[in-house]
Amino acid sequence: MEKTDALDSLSALAHDLRLDTFRLLVRAGPEGMAAGEIAEALQIRANTLSNNLTILAAAGLVRSAREGRSIRYFARMEQMRDLLGFLIQDCCGGRPEQCQPMLDQLSCPC
Repeated sequence: MEKTDALDSLSALAHDLRLDTFRLLVRAGPEGMAAGEIAEALQIRANTLSNNLTILAAAGLVRSAREGRSIRYFARMEQMRDLLGFLIQDCCGGRPEQCQPMLDQLSCPC
């Protein structure tokens, strides 16, 4: 991951609603959630959610799939794994392979 990509991801998550949205999608797992379900769960208006999902998607943290008249959103765990890898690449005295088992646990079919 490039530094600018890490900054984009961190910036997208540096907002309470976007962080709540991402965490909700992580909990939803590979099934994801429809936009209306997310708005209801977080008790927010659809247009507010839409703006924040756009920011998360631009940062590569969520993906979407159209289902008829609805859009389902999913957390992109591979992006989060890359971000965490970037953040800890200098850990353990410059031996990031020691942290690899932790990153491997983030593998998700999401």
